[in-house]
Amino acid sequence: MFPNLALWERLLLAAAVAFAISNMTTPPVKRFAEGIGAMDVPKDERRVHNHPIPRMGGLAIFLGFVLSLLLFVDMSTQVMGLLLGTVIIAVMGALDDIVNLNAWIKLGGQLLAAGVAVRCGIVVDAISNFTPAGGTTVLGSAWVTIPVTVFWIVACTNAVNLIDGLDGLAVGVSTISSLTMLVVSLYVADPSVSLILAALTGACLGFMPYNLNPAKIFMGDVGSQMLGFVLSTASIIGLFKFHAIISFLVPLLALAVPLADTIFAFFRRILHGQSPFHADRGHFHHRLLALGMSQKQAVAVLYGVSAVLGLIAVLMTGQSVALRIGCIVAAFLISITVWLVVLRSLPRHPHDNEERKQGDA
Repeated sequence: MFPNLALWERLLLAAAVAFAISNMTTPPVKRFAEGIGAMDVPKDERRVHNHPIPRMGGLAIFLGFVLSLLLFVDMSTQVMGLLLGTVIIAVMGALDDIVNLNAWIKLGGQLLAAGVAVRCGIVVDAISNFTPAGGTTVLGSAWVTIPVTVFWIVACTNAVNLIDGLDGLAVGVSTISSLTMLVVSLYVADPSVSLILAALTGACLGFMPYNLNPAKIFMGDVGSQMLGFVLSTASIIGLFKFHAIISFLVPLLALAVPLADTIFAFFRRILHGQSPFHADRGHFHHRLLALGMSQKQAVAVLYGVSAVLGLIAVLMTGQSVALRIGCIVAAFLISITVWLVVLRSLPRHPHDNEERKQGDA
């Protein structure tokens, strides 16, 4: 499609079309969600809004992304796998926004989408070493590569879903992650990957004005899980493959905020004797609110952390070994510092949670 256009022109068009479709379809999607009763009601202490807000806004992101993808990206087998998996995730997410599916059913849908992606050749088969010696680590047989790939896709899908707790947070962090991988992909990847990420960035930006605080609509599971799935599969197609130039740390850094939050959440819940799927108020954004920040301030902090880590990921594409090692050390120090600051925000007494809840309302 549009073969005579330069790559940068196709990138701009892909982003612009996705932006326009996402932005224009959000109001009708909002009315649709209200009409079928897909509303997020603040019925527990995890939620920081104080009145019902329609969800399913991710349908607008989905429409903008998919239509732009069909217009500007060549349909290779891998791209088809990404597209089919995205449809599966979006359908499952939409159902969850309407009827609240069981966590295991959602996991089954994620595994199905990941399986489709793997079947179409989206597999992590090798990564580069990030040591001074460099080189490539080949993961080996399908008994290794397929579980690693499925784990990465499912982890990223859930990670973005879990940070979707404040107005504009998940869509903003996903935009930063997508932009990070877009810039890196221009150096190391196939143009199709860059176009996929440009379309995703445009679709997120088109939805963002309706989702920033105070949000008029939430993107729901249909949006958050879709974003995680697309980011994870695009990173496999475009970044993991180019082991001579880039390491697995680039997509890891691009998605560091949602992934770190997910890892801490799972370990925290297991150590407390709870199911890893048990919802709580221990996420990064909840702890920033416990520090006394407003929603806008907490979201700004997490945007900033994502942007810094994204910049480090971009810098890691350089050929200098010293630069790569320096980036790794900087990312580690930033992550530890942020985590320690957030950890200190935990309420000291049982009544603090109730007081904070009243303040959020």
